[in-house]
Amino acid sequence: MNVILMRKIAHHDKGAMNMAKIIMTHNVVDVTKWLSFKEERGSAISAMGGSQVVDCVAPDGSNTVAVAANVDDVDALLAAMSSPPPELQALMESHGVRPPIAIYVER
Repeated sequence: MNVILMRKIAHHDKGAMNMAKIIMTHNVVDVTKWLSFKEERGSAISAMGGSQVVDCVAPDGSNTVAVAANVDDVDALLAAMSSPPPELQALMESHGVRPPIAIYVER
């Protein structure tokens, strides 16, 4: 898995000071199918300490997608994504996720 840091580009309100923005990018088998699992994906990311989950697709029609979220424990999310438990791995496979997953972290 690739982990790349990005520079902090936005100011957050006082209540979100402890949250870091993360962006995960990867390819999928079928974008339409992947988008149909939006709620399930949001719940899985929320279970890892994420909130305000946003799905993005490439405007060129490719199968590259991105997920942005605010995360309260970046290290825990990185650990979960680097070695996903069986239920998370099965969820990603059912959504058509194709590794590798690149993760960008706000700093």
